[in-house]
Amino acid sequence: MNSFSFQRASSVDDAISSVITTGGKFLAGGTNLVDLMKDGVEKPPALVDLRRLNLREITATASGGVMIQSGVSNSALANHPLIRTQYPVVSQAILSGATTQLRNMATAGGNLVQRTRCPYFMETAFKSCNKRVPGSGCSALDGFNREHALFGASEHCVAIHPSDMAIALVILDAVVHVQGPSGQRAIPLSEFFRLPGDTPEIDNTLQPAELILGIELPPSNFASHSWYLKVRDRHSYAFALVSVAAGLEIKEGIIHRAGIALGGVASKPWRVHRAEESLIGQRPSPEAFHAAAELAMEGAKPLSQNTFKVDLGKHSVVRTLRLASSGPQTH
Repeated sequence: MNSFSFQRASSVDDAISSVITTGGKFLAGGTNLVDLMKDGVEKPPALVDLRRLNLREITATASGGVMIQSGVSNSALANHPLIRTQYPVVSQAILSGATTQLRNMATAGGNLVQRTRCPYFMETAFKSCNKRVPGSGCSALDGFNREHALFGASEHCVAIHPSDMAIALVILDAVVHVQGPSGQRAIPLSEFFRLPGDTPEIDNTLQPAELILGIELPPSNFASHSWYLKVRDRHSYAFALVSVAAGLEIKEGIIHRAGIALGGVASKPWRVHRAEESLIGQRPSPEAFHAAAELAMEGAKPLSQNTFKVDLGKHSVVRTLRLASSGPQTH
């Protein structure tokens, strides 16, 4: 690990000013950033500790939604009554990832900005990784790519985004509230993450020194019919090969609204609007779910070792929709 300075921010403005002055990074739970620093992947000259800012509240909004401050731990978020009752798919997604100890430390804001777990990015012995060393190439294209992207990739990067929480948040039309040198702004989560294009080292649309203040969830009608499914090589503490978040609004036996997003298949949560639209006006049925699954995987571009993820994705979508349509269950 390289040497770095350490500062404790006393306010949001102080945190932003310190990052501008030092060229450092914000430190919240540190569950991803510190590991990357230990491995030499990240080498910030300074860390600005946010823990004294006490951004740890979850509150109901006037519109009937929920505001989640960025410093809320993943454990607190997953177990909060407002989340468990109004947005159970978020609880399911969070509880499917990491260990209890990590969830106790990791934060909602940090979850959104965690880096890919592509082995070529995580291990500095591999010299070719455009996300870590721009212009060096992408080792995964001709190397180990079983876990990599089916959608939205480029010739420069085929890595995937690792978050479970973000997959659930995107079907809820979450909005990320941030503050930076130019003031505050709100970013729809659908616009927060970036595809790699020719600049894969840039993961999201945050500007320099912008700090995530919170995540706002608008009112949702998915609470009674939602599910998060995570398919992985082992049941405990593994990242998704494919994951699916699904929410349905069902009235008098007819689907009036649907949200479906895939994880483990792209560098951001991959929302499948055509699959959602195909369900509107339909009765929940195997036929409707299989048709939606075909549309969900439409346009997939598998690599040499991950063709199996296309079929896995279809089956996962069908299963998730079936579980979501059957009503509230114990995850």
